[in-house]
Amino acid sequence: MPIDLSADFLPDPDRHHEFPAAQPAQAAGFDGGGRYQQIFPTFGVDDMARMVRFGRRQQWHDGQAVFAAGGFCPGLVMVLEGAIAVCRSNGMGHTAEIHRAGPGQFTGEVAQLSGRPPLASGRAVGEVDAMVFDPEALRALLIGEAEIGERIMRALILRRVGLIDNSGGGPVLIGPPTNPATFHLQNFLSSNAQPYLYLDPADPDHAAECQPLLERYHPREADWPLVVCADGSVRRNPDLATIGACLGMLPHFTGDEVFDVVVVGAGPAGLATAVYAASEGLSVLVLEQRAYGGQAGASARIENYLGFPTGVSGRALAGRAYVQALKFGAELAIPVPALRLLCGDVPLQLVFAGTPEGEKGIRARAVVLACGARYRRPPLDKLADFEGRGVYYWASPIEARLCRRQEVVLVGGGNSAGQAAVFLARHASRVHMLIRGEGLAATMSSYLVERIGATANIELHPHSEIVDLDGDDEGLQSVLVQRRDGSASRQAARCLFIFIGADPNTEWLADCGVRRDDKGFVCTGADAGGQAAGLATSVPGVFAIGDVRANSIKRVAAAVGEGAAVVAQLHAYLAELAELAPGA
Repeated sequence: MPIDLSADFLPDPDRHHEFPAAQPAQAAGFDGGGRYQQIFPTFGVDDMARMVRFGRRQQWHDGQAVFAAGGFCPGLVMVLEGAIAVCRSNGMGHTAEIHRAGPGQFTGEVAQLSGRPPLASGRAVGEVDAMVFDPEALRALLIGEAEIGERIMRALILRRVGLIDNSGGGPVLIGPPTNPATFHLQNFLSSNAQPYLYLDPADPDHAAECQPLLERYHPREADWPLVVCADGSVRRNPDLATIGACLGMLPHFTGDEVFDVVVVGAGPAGLATAVYAASEGLSVLVLEQRAYGGQAGASARIENYLGFPTGVSGRALAGRAYVQALKFGAELAIPVPALRLLCGDVPLQLVFAGTPEGEKGIRARAVVLACGARYRRPPLDKLADFEGRGVYYWASPIEARLCRRQEVVLVGGGNSAGQAAVFLARHASRVHMLIRGEGLAATMSSYLVERIGATANIELHPHSEIVDLDGDDEGLQSVLVQRRDGSASRQAARCLFIFIGADPNTEWLADCGVRRDDKGFVCTGADAGGQAAGLATSVPGVFAIGDVRANSIKRVAAAVGEGAAVVAQLHAYLAELAELAPGA
């Protein structure tokens, strides 16, 4: 039944309008665990009349492409008449219909909040009349109509989850499971909630799909993985910048933009700043070199964060914050490592890498440093040889699959190590936890200490450290453990997890002259000297929050609090800047 929005799009107040939901397409498993009506809601005329002022009218003929996976998309499309067949597809020609959106239903998922290329394709079934909401109009709708916006946001998020759970869309990765580049790329895509399909060229079940590509490209060891993008192009062992471009994860920068705030880092602190600053009308760009969520995104379960009595995974918490930032209009660019901050002029200039064109610069009236820290690596020979082939710095479901029913070794005694140990214990046959000290109480929250003590297959090894690694072409095979009393033993281990802290990611600030302490953390307030106060650094217009800030509390809640608190200081600084330099 078509939706009639004539007569100035006003519904007849004396008539009750209801439209049946479109029937599920033959897409096994894409029912969201029984939440189909939430994933594909149907709006009536009353709701449509409230929505129409935000969008524009557009028509498509039968069979015409409405949007294409990895390509063009007009925005979120609300069907008024006709239908749109939505299919997940990839560059290898795999296509499966997900849903057929009928009158009162809409197409799109999280990517449409920011205008990124869609993860699915859509084609008109019959003559289609629809309302189109581009990213700006969609964000205005979400904020202007809160109840409708809640239903739309829930659907967008659940659709992304469905696309991830039912692999088939997105890029196709072909490579041996023991290849470190293949592993790192899988980890990158998973951490950024990007659907992908993985094919093992040695798996007989994948042979028919892989063989044509193997015969054409004859990949050598350095060529793994082969990556097939949505447009069918194939990349040999691409870097993250190439994958980011392939997926449309990078905004298009003209070089003329001046943002109110550029946030460097998309961990909890940076995402909090993005949400609060964007929601208060500031133009915000967030640069992240690897994946949103930072180190917190690797936490299997955070149980001491306010408002989550049953706990929440770091990835889930970060994912919600990421979508929230997009909802309010913040731009996020991933993977984009910052290279230099030039502080001589106003606006400030930040130079970054990560684009296929190489280095680029962006201007900002203020910069918030939320760049966190890098994983600390122990001084072990051959460590780099086994990274991604047995040595890991966080514990996600990808690593958990690699160590299923095996004995693993984990080094570290902080909260991150404790969370990882508990998570891995559900998959590994035994987790050997190595610490230098006597016990965990001095470095770990008590609830985690108690849980580790109650987990039968976690074995704590105090006064112990790893002094040597051994393996072969397949990866890590064993580690040599030395104890304080001088004794040593070799422990078989295909997987070694290292959680020994982190070093500040601040070397790139040398050209700006931001004051740092003797460990490299950024000084703020009184520690920064001069007129600096609060979260301000020694350079006007530059602020620091979260783990990168000297003397900060290394907790997710503290990072989020600083991310929110800095916004008030940003407003004060920008107001002062406007008075001193009206054109800046």
